[in-house]
Amino acid sequence: MNFLVAGGAGFIGSHLCELLLDNDHSVICVDNYVTGTFDNVAHLESRPGFTVIEHDITAPLPQMLGIDGVLHLASVASPINYMKWPVETLKAGSYGTFALLDLAAANDAIFLLASTSEVYGEPAVHPQTEDYWGYVNPVGPRSVYDEAKRFAEAATMGYRRSQSVDTKIVRIFNTYGPRMASDDGRVIPALVSQALQGEPLTLFGDGSQTRSFCYISDLVEGIYRMLLSTELGPINLGNPTEMTVSELADSIVRLTGSRSAVVYQQLPQDDPTRRRPDISLATERLQWKPLVSFDDGLRRTIEWFREHGA
Repeated sequence: MNFLVAGGAGFIGSHLCELLLDNDHSVICVDNYVTGTFDNVAHLESRPGFTVIEHDITAPLPQMLGIDGVLHLASVASPINYMKWPVETLKAGSYGTFALLDLAAANDAIFLLASTSEVYGEPAVHPQTEDYWGYVNPVGPRSVYDEAKRFAEAATMGYRRSQSVDTKIVRIFNTYGPRMASDDGRVIPALVSQALQGEPLTLFGDGSQTRSFCYISDLVEGIYRMLLSTELGPINLGNPTEMTVSELADSIVRLTGSRSAVVYQQLPQDDPTRRRPDISLATERLQWKPLVSFDDGLRRTIEWFREHGA
């Protein structure tokens, strides 16, 4: 099959491009390199069936035919970046979603939206299930990302109902692994970089807030299974193993051999205090569950940062 991956040079997108190629599909990688980088896909450039196009999906797309699937992963994903580019984030979730849905409709292609656990906001339901509607502050600083993804889900369902586009939605929880940017502000690359450089580890709040971390190879396998399934979604993809941010910091210090101390700063506004996916649907309908243990995935991630400069 021939897939277009928007945001294909990003952290998740690049691993997904690689998995698709490994399964003998052709891939058109589209990225504007705002947060993605060509370095993430440079090793794929010589592989048969791989094409890279530099393009912003909020601008009109070139006419493309013969596409079997459109995968929408094009968005900044870290708080530092979507607060730096709030309007661009909103446009990626609105104009960009419409452009990619139109492309899917014109090709009678599958459309897969990579949504996010952030649609659940500060959850009143724990762990988070797909039938929970969420608790999002629509005017808070994080809303540009949260509401962009919620709008993208609504647009996706609108095209399904009115234009019979074959759509799928996955909600991605915290994911980590090689090719993350050390300066994007997400907790694992930030703490790993600080630990490797011998700097104090910065924790926000008192460290008791929880997260659940899924290794990148597990996450893209879940996306791939969703893509080839008959499921519509939304379906949660993430690792249900929950830990506090303090426990995460302890693991990073242990596995890096760092002597870094921990310092605490004020918790940002609307930062969720709990996050854990219920993956019952993914397990039942996609026969998917994470396989990589947290320590194993974290060792691989640390080694990648050592090799590529924290």
